[in-house]
Amino acid sequence: MTLFRLPFRLSILSLLLMPAAVCASDLSNWQLPPAGASQMAHGGVGLIQTPTARMAPAGDLSMNYTDNEEYRLWSVSIQLFDWMESTIRYTDVRTRLYSDDPSFSGDQTYKDKGIDVKFRLLQESSYLPQVSLGIRDFGGTGLFESEYLTLSKKWHNLDFHLGIGWGYLGQGGNITNPFCQLRDSFCNRPEGYGGRGGKVDYDQFFKGPASLFGGIEYQTPWQPLRLKLEYEGNNYQQDFAGNLTQDSNWNFGAVYRWGNFNFDLNYQRGNTLGFGVHYALNLHSVSQYKVKPALRIVPEQLNRTAITDRDALPQALLREAGFALQTAHMTDDEFVIYGYQMGYRDHDEAVERIGRILATEVPAHIQRYRIVNYAGNLAAVETVIEAAPFIAAVRYESLHNRVKSSYVRQQPAAQTLAYRDIPSQNGFFAGSEVFFIQTFGNPEAFYMYQAGLFANAGYRLSNNLMLNSTAKITVLENFDKFNYTVDAEQTPLPRVRTYMREYVTGSVVSMENLYLRWQDQIAPNWFAQAYAGYLETMYGGVGTELLYRPVDSNIAVGFDLNYVRQRSYDNEFDFFDYKTFTGHINVYWKPEFLPDTQLTFNIGQFLAKDKGVNVDFAKRFNSGIVVGAYAAFTNVSAEEYGEGSFTKGFYLSIPFDLFSLRPAKGRGRLPWVPIARDGGQPLNRPATLIDMTEQRSPFYD
Repeated sequence: MTLFRLPFRLSILSLLLMPAAVCASDLSNWQLPPAGASQMAHGGVGLIQTPTARMAPAGDLSMNYTDNEEYRLWSVSIQLFDWMESTIRYTDVRTRLYSDDPSFSGDQTYKDKGIDVKFRLLQESSYLPQVSLGIRDFGGTGLFESEYLTLSKKWHNLDFHLGIGWGYLGQGGNITNPFCQLRDSFCNRPEGYGGRGGKVDYDQFFKGPASLFGGIEYQTPWQPLRLKLEYEGNNYQQDFAGNLTQDSNWNFGAVYRWGNFNFDLNYQRGNTLGFGVHYALNLHSVSQYKVKPALRIVPEQLNRTAITDRDALPQALLREAGFALQTAHMTDDEFVIYGYQMGYRDHDEAVERIGRILATEVPAHIQRYRIVNYAGNLAAVETVIEAAPFIAAVRYESLHNRVKSSYVRQQPAAQTLAYRDIPSQNGFFAGSEVFFIQTFGNPEAFYMYQAGLFANAGYRLSNNLMLNSTAKITVLENFDKFNYTVDAEQTPLPRVRTYMREYVTGSVVSMENLYLRWQDQIAPNWFAQAYAGYLETMYGGVGTELLYRPVDSNIAVGFDLNYVRQRSYDNEFDFFDYKTFTGHINVYWKPEFLPDTQLTFNIGQFLAKDKGVNVDFAKRFNSGIVVGAYAAFTNVSAEEYGEGSFTKGFYLSIPFDLFSLRPAKGRGRLPWVPIARDGGQPLNRPATLIDMTEQRSPFYD
């Protein structure tokens, strides 16, 4: 199931205006794709049924729907890097039912999930073709499982493609498998799939029949229209949809581009008409029009000798820089402000705006500005601005002056924190968030949803100690279609997550969490917290966390330990008997060889008492959108885990700034979990230090 949260403060007007504004931005920034960069039926750059060596521009995301009689395919293809393409897909097999039991799945047709990946091995040059290697439909039931190697070479408006495929793409066997000449084990391809599905069956790669395939794509003089001719190597004799008649190996097609849409029409197998609709946007360039104050001009003469209007500075900081001032301190040559950055997720823009305000509002003799940004009660980062070079840079006094070179980010200095006189944070607080849960591929209905509000309230007992609670209020849902709750799988693992349906359908109003939390910075670069109570929907208990995170470091290391007990889904306050320790060593790494990428390793014991590691890969684009994938590898076997073989999932993290007409911070997350079972499942802690300290080494913001 997937969960998406939006902040309550997000205006309805912003939500209504956002799609139009983003689309307008996309259309203005979109460049015509090169010949051969259109999507194929299964998703991913290709001709009609076969892939090519071509890649879309880095950051491209294409949402696709194609239909060719027996199959309807929904897919999303993302160009993570200029050398790597990934695709996820749902296939509706019209000739088969989901199950033979009408009480279980009614008349719903069979649905299948698939994942593809393609890597560019060689970039095209004047004489050499582009070369790519790909794997289709790995890690699932493998209806279309294939491996392939393709070449592409462009000549004027023609793009020529040639490839060799194994598995589904090579089923016709029009050539001898070259690997079969090297080793007999490559001559036959094992049938079926490993474990309970969801595993990567390496032992099948490049085995069995092989076929050559290829084709030509022609960019017509009329730019919106491209024509395709394709020869495929599949004979469709062992298709999951049945033994399909193939009157010809040649397929023909045309693609018409309109703005960000591609519409294609094709004729396949000599007897089948197909069509598709594709919408593309670039995750680097997607943006939202902003209504914000102009940058304050720093005049040539600065004669201010004192702050005469105490209200002008906090008002200006909030209005022009999105900075909520808590308190300030002035020495003989420095001016220090303490507060929260509420808007402007671009740190450099926020610092420049604050600096321009300080340059015009504080006495002219001040030589240095210090900005201390807080996250909750934690002093996250201090930005030190040297006044003279900063003012020279924003006045454009030299062609070589750069605003960014006039300030540094650092661990808040002990002396800076000693100046502060922040009022006590004791008292009540409250807020609201919108939630949206969605789930795909259910036997009762392909798509199901639940939406409503998370109402948050609490009391801060001191700067470091707070009581927090969240109520879940369901407003819209179709979860009443569930025909069953817990599945009938018989595995030795305790049911740590597979009671999810009981929890999400229990009542219209439920208690999401209720806990006490202590949090503090215990040493430079070291943060700690402890918590106790009802920690999440399914578990309550006690826990602690420690994190080491230097400012602007590419690595952070932490540790968490929790003792939890499973909550009852029949009563908000009761517990079941199941209890366990769970905890991990957490490593967060932004490798230099993969720009704008973060790898997370959580190593330890999970809720089902299985031990292993969860690996998370996240790629950030220039727009702030983050695309991620994760997988948990533990000492639980595929048979013990059940359907899916191991825990894995994908997510899209979207900045709220793309929905708002005014600069905003925060983000929502749209996850997709193919199958969630009990192995490799972590505790969903109500707050994590890596999130609280994001400002120290920003990746998401």
